[in-house]
Amino acid sequence: MFFTSGCGKLKRSADTKALDQAGMWFNSVSELQQLGVTDVEVQQLLPVRQAGASDATCIELVRIAHERHQAFADGPAIANLVDAGFQENSVLALARLDQLGLFTGEAEAMRLAGLSDGVVLAVAQRRAEGKPVLSSAKIADLRNAGLSEKEILAQINSGATDAQADDLIYRRNYLAGGHSFVHQTGRRR
Repeated sequence: MFFTSGCGKLKRSADTKALDQAGMWFNSVSELQQLGVTDVEVQQLLPVRQAGASDATCIELVRIAHERHQAFADGPAIANLVDAGFQENSVLALARLDQLGLFTGEAEAMRLAGLSDGVVLAVAQRRAEGKPVLSSAKIADLRNAGLSEKEILAQINSGATDAQADDLIYRRNYLAGGHSFVHQTGRRR
């Protein structure tokens, strides 16, 4: 009777046994509990932890979501990013830019295409600011046309459009001899 006479309800703490089993340290689990992690968030953290993300990254991901008054819900997508080779600090940067969710599939594809975290983060930064940005397909086309990462970043940061990228690719291919006109000398028979 004493416990039920309070003003509010007691909040049940999340079941964090799965995080213990995934190798998370006791102090880290305690910190997550202090952040008010829910059972659903624990299930979202499991693939992230199993993909190799550190305890500190898991905690920071939950903290970022909670600062936005949202539940952490991007676990499988983040695990895919980590599996694709993203560095943990890059994943956290995407989270801080609020570019997880729909963009993670595109970011993963760019990373798997051999583009660096820096290129992906430049795209995410422009998207977060609402600025025009090249599509991931055009960025991959620029890479395939032989542009260096520095040149690709310059195109992204300048706000180049997909049409401008097509023009640049065309000009590079033309100068490299990739045009279809072939001049032959000699007589026709």
